[in-house]
Amino acid sequence: MTTTRPSGALAEPVDRVGRGWTAALSLANVAIWVGWYGPLQLLLARQAEDFAPGTGMSKETLLAWVTGVGAVVSLLANPFFGALSDRTTARWGRRTPWIVAGAAGGALSLLLLAGAGGLWAMAVGWCLVQLTLNASFAAVTAAVPDRVPRLQRGVVGGWLGAAQILGAVVGTGLATAAGGIAAGYAACAVFAVAGVLPYVLRYRDLKLAAADRPAWSWSSFARGFWLSPRRHPDFGWAWLTRFLINLSNALVILYLLYYLRDRLHHDDPEQGVLILTAVNSVTLVATVVVGGAWSDRVGRRKPFVMWSGVLMAAATGLLAGWQTWPSAIVVAALLGLGLGVFMSVDFALMTDVLPTARDRGKDLGVINVANALPQVAAPALAAPIVTHLGGYRMLYLVAAAAGLAGAVLVGRIRGVD
Repeated sequence: MTTTRPSGALAEPVDRVGRGWTAALSLANVAIWVGWYGPLQLLLARQAEDFAPGTGMSKETLLAWVTGVGAVVSLLANPFFGALSDRTTARWGRRTPWIVAGAAGGALSLLLLAGAGGLWAMAVGWCLVQLTLNASFAAVTAAVPDRVPRLQRGVVGGWLGAAQILGAVVGTGLATAAGGIAAGYAACAVFAVAGVLPYVLRYRDLKLAAADRPAWSWSSFARGFWLSPRRHPDFGWAWLTRFLINLSNALVILYLLYYLRDRLHHDDPEQGVLILTAVNSVTLVATVVVGGAWSDRVGRRKPFVMWSGVLMAAATGLLAGWQTWPSAIVVAALLGLGLGVFMSVDFALMTDVLPTARDRGKDLGVINVANALPQVAAPALAAPIVTHLGGYRMLYLVAAAAGLAGAVLVGRIRGVD
């Protein structure tokens, strides 16, 4: 009896990737997050203020509704496109076609959103942004377990984490500096396309052999998105911990502009958002790569994820009890320290619990649902809490409790040290 060795696309990677590859993939990740965070940090909130009069909704409720619907699209799109990229046998590889198509579609969708004249156009435009950019994001994420050996994934995950927060800073900066809503969207659209070009033009993707692609069946394709926690308990616990910590973070940032304006009465709340994002970014960058490299060096993941989650929960609790502009700066710094370690090491932990090489894109897409689902849950929780159940103090107490629960549950993962 003979056994068939997996092709290059399915084999476990053993050769370390170079700095150029990591830098190019990280820049592509920056581009995707610019397309998301430019709107999320400022542009959507400003449109919500413009469109809320006459809709019967407050600006908070309208923004929560639009971002929540968009998050539902993101929740479905990421594993879907990840699964399609797993099956792609194009000569350019199985990830690159989706990176290119998603970035181009995202840019067009941002331009459509720039011309939105009302609530429905705004909602449709944001849903299209989520749909298309998730095609790119699913493929970029799956490139890591495709190409990076296990004991280098912490540091590569660190650079991807730094790229995410840099995307938030650049997106917020572009939205602020452009001088208007339409110009802000246009600037983000240009960056979303330009940022992916170095990776797709310089680095050849692994090609999936036609013989390695599973036979097509709608039923098996649909069933593949369910990964039983009973059969894959580590995968299930890893998913839940990521969901809870991301939910905590989403609750903190959703109404940040309104918190500065309505609760702290900041003189320039938009500038305040930019300052807090920059402070958070500085401390995050200080720990994100170092934390991933340290985890690779000692060969451990869980302690890093657990204690970074505890730090983030404590910082969020501080925001609930000390509601001033100086406290917001302190909390932004502490959240950056914790989030930096969490983003890099948790990403490496996620790749360590993937069930099969054949379904890396799909399975990472399922894990990325734990990033998108909090964007649905956060508006549903935050709007009634802020308006009826205790205001921003209660909101941040709930966020701290969710983050602490996620940190504690990391201990349930048994197959990773």
